[in-house]
Amino acid sequence: MKKKKLMALTVLVTLFLTACAVKEPSTTTGELAATQETEVTVAEDATTEDAATEDTAAKDTAANEAATQESTTETAEQEEIVVTETIQSVLAQHNMKAGTCLSEQMIRNSKYEEFIKNNYNSITFENHLKPDYILDKNASKEAGDLVVEFNATTKALLQWCSENNMAMRGHTLVWYSQTPSWIFYEDFNTTKGLVSREVMLARMESYIKQVFEKLEDMGYLELFYAYDVVNEAWMEDGSMRDCLWQKTIGDDYLWYAFYYADKYAPEYIDLYYNDYNEQFKTDTLYDFVQTLVDEDGNYLIDGVGFQAHLYTEDSLEDYFKTVEKIGSTGLKVCLTELDICLGSWPDIKPPTEENLKAQGQHYYNLLNGLFRLADEGKVTMDSLTYWGFLDQLSWRKERNPLLIGADFTPKYAYYGALQMKEYAGFDE
Repeated sequence: MKKKKLMALTVLVTLFLTACAVKEPSTTTGELAATQETEVTVAEDATTEDAATEDTAAKDTAANEAATQESTTETAEQEEIVVTETIQSVLAQHNMKAGTCLSEQMIRNSKYEEFIKNNYNSITFENHLKPDYILDKNASKEAGDLVVEFNATTKALLQWCSENNMAMRGHTLVWYSQTPSWIFYEDFNTTKGLVSREVMLARMESYIKQVFEKLEDMGYLELFYAYDVVNEAWMEDGSMRDCLWQKTIGDDYLWYAFYYADKYAPEYIDLYYNDYNEQFKTDTLYDFVQTLVDEDGNYLIDGVGFQAHLYTEDSLEDYFKTVEKIGSTGLKVCLTELDICLGSWPDIKPPTEENLKAQGQHYYNLLNGLFRLADEGKVTMDSLTYWGFLDQLSWRKERNPLLIGADFTPKYAYYGALQMKEYAGFDE
């Protein structure tokens, strides 16, 4: 049977974007066709050719006739793709929320905003709930204790989520990165010595308590259904990551983080440990989470977040084994930052048609396998979060990891995420 040629398809998308037409999957890289609002800064400029140059207008009649004939032949082969699902509706069929990360520039661009509202019902802030963004140094010095303050941007993002009925994952409380070093020192002064274990435990408790109290005071706490209490504490060799939390408190800082979170978070917020390269840390994570229990043996933790920063050459069979093993603890398992890059970690592939098809297949097979595990009761999974939707805005944009490409064009990956196998890069 003849292979489908998605480059020539006319795409009719319902429930995808109501404001503009969506083009067929493409390997083209370049800037967005739609005019971006002035507040949005695209980190990397791209160049596009003018479709109506004088050279084109000056082509001779024979060339124009040949082009017309080719276009007519191509049109005859076109096939319409009708998309009646969204990312959200596909996941809802398996009782999962559909998540994406959110930044200020996304809500300042109407096209991005509309895509998010149409496709997702769960939000994780890309940065604005990380310690660097919510701990106030001057106020802490004045108070003699850590002080949590949410800045104007954080409040604006919280309000946007509230107005658009978005559930939220909090990210993150205790992390070795994007955490100001001054919180670990005497008088919050890095020229002085590190504080004692007792002082740092008191600071940790105060900090975690304030996060939940201030979210409640602002009227946003009920938006949250999950919170990443600790992020990226373990290495691939099974050792604990060296960091200032560990240096000041000791190895049990992880237990205390969950103890305090369990103490101050309401019952409806699930508490998560979150990590990357989870498929290489399976045994470590399996053993670790079972230590997070209170004196009665009850879990202080509700779930394990897999960041799922994957590659098209990763083994999905091995990945599913990790999901199933961690799921056997009885804790929830959720993918929290999903993106799939082309190739492998040491060998990044270019966005050729073949490689983008492989990406579409990988997205399709990954979600299909996760749905199977969840539907069979082998894992409890109530949400899946993509780390963005548009390659150009991705933290790994040079690796083309997401669902939407240039000119806001859906990729094979998009159809893979929608479980539309016929258009996800599988050749018949």
